[in-house]
Amino acid sequence: MKTLDLKNMPKNKSLGFTLIEMLVVVAIIATLAAMIAPKILDRASDAKVTSTKANIQTISSALDMYKLDNFTYPSADQGLEALIQKPGGSPEPKNWKGYLKKTPLDGWGNEYYYSYPSQNGAFDVYSLGADGQLGGEGFDADISNSD
Repeated sequence: MKTLDLKNMPKNKSLGFTLIEMLVVVAIIATLAAMIAPKILDRASDAKVTSTKANIQTISSALDMYKLDNFTYPSADQGLEALIQKPGGSPEPKNWKGYLKKTPLDGWGNEYYYSYPSQNGAFDVYSLGADGQLGGEGFDADISNSD
């Protein structure tokens, strides 16, 4: 079995990497990370938008079931809580059955907004997007059941 004899090795041969070689490798890794990171981060934001749209669809379906049972949608004052527990006030739901176990949160952890009647006479369920403010573009844009 051969062993590495460091004492008899010529002095001009090195066993490690030079500082310049290490810097080149770090620069290459940093460049690749800079190109790939935005694409990965956009995927996470896309997933939040997709889950928010799916939740809005689920809430909309629950509101439609509420209307089928009670002949009207919950008032704006009764809100989305009317899907979880029987609401008081007017209009009183005569055939309330429970429609959701809990109100989901949007992809950014915020509650959904509900209005009835909305501008078009139906209900509106919406999220304010990533920024949590009305309006916006891209991932900050509002997402609603009327989109």
